[in-house]
Amino acid sequence: MADVIWVYAELTDDRITATSLEMLAKAAQLAKAEAVLLGPAPEEAVETLAKYGASKIYRCADPIYGDYLTLPAADTVAGLIDTYKPAVMLFASSYSGRDLVGNLSARFDCGAISDVGDFELKGRSVEATIPALGASYQNTSTLTSDGTKLLLVRPKSFEPKINEQPLSIEEVPVASGDDLRKLRLKDRVTVKREGPQLEGAKTIVSGGRGLKGEENFAILKDLAELLDGAVGATRAAVDAGWVPYSMQVGQTGKTVKPELYIACGISGAVQHLSGMKTSKTIISINKDADAPIFQYSDFGVVGDVFKILPQLIDELKKRKAAK
Repeated sequence: MADVIWVYAELTDDRITATSLEMLAKAAQLAKAEAVLLGPAPEEAVETLAKYGASKIYRCADPIYGDYLTLPAADTVAGLIDTYKPAVMLFASSYSGRDLVGNLSARFDCGAISDVGDFELKGRSVEATIPALGASYQNTSTLTSDGTKLLLVRPKSFEPKINEQPLSIEEVPVASGDDLRKLRLKDRVTVKREGPQLEGAKTIVSGGRGLKGEENFAILKDLAELLDGAVGATRAAVDAGWVPYSMQVGQTGKTVKPELYIACGISGAVQHLSGMKTSKTIISINKDADAPIFQYSDFGVVGDVFKILPQLIDELKKRKAAK
């Protein structure tokens, strides 16, 4: 088995996703890193993969991979694995990644590890670390069978690094056959976003049940704008209908790792902590001095979020005006 790790590269808005670049960084650290890129994409996407560590890209730009779900990509990836037999193939823990790994695992009658936070090569085996209970504990799982090991990787598990390599591109044949066209994408709906995206924001201001209603998220938006940040929320706030799901941080939402995370009226449920506890600096504001969130905070303020935030916003405005 070759010491090569493949990364299945995904695109969002014609750009390589952050998780794909994070996986490339880890792959290049352990072995020779290569990428598989299927479907229409600008040349910039190929250049980005090379810039972040891919020494070879298996490429097919046919629209079938964008128009039809799972089956064409699974057929092409399975053929590539059969031919080249990489040691490991990494997929983002996304909707398409999970669908692909499920399909490939069934095709090859092999196991796969999901929710991977880290992994190491150990001879012919792969040992993966899997965060559990809101990342309070770390479990390990090992794949020892012959053949390519399939891993689904959590976002923000690794730091993307520029590691430009001499690049070769291998054009691969397009998947064909009517049996691969059973699941067709009928429509794409773009959700309007305001401000920076959560996944890439350096500062995030999040609100929970303590915000008491949709209207009070306006004050979080004011603070986030002053800090050039994004607004997030807990599952409780999303389930209450106060904010859209796209703002949810946590185990069933987005995993984030900003420079600064400000938790407002958030108690610190395990589900939420699993999505933000690796933030570099955490500031929490909660009137309950015993709220679990304080155990994970670098700075904690015990008090009424509706009194503290306006004072903070006023002070930031004064400092900006004084510059």
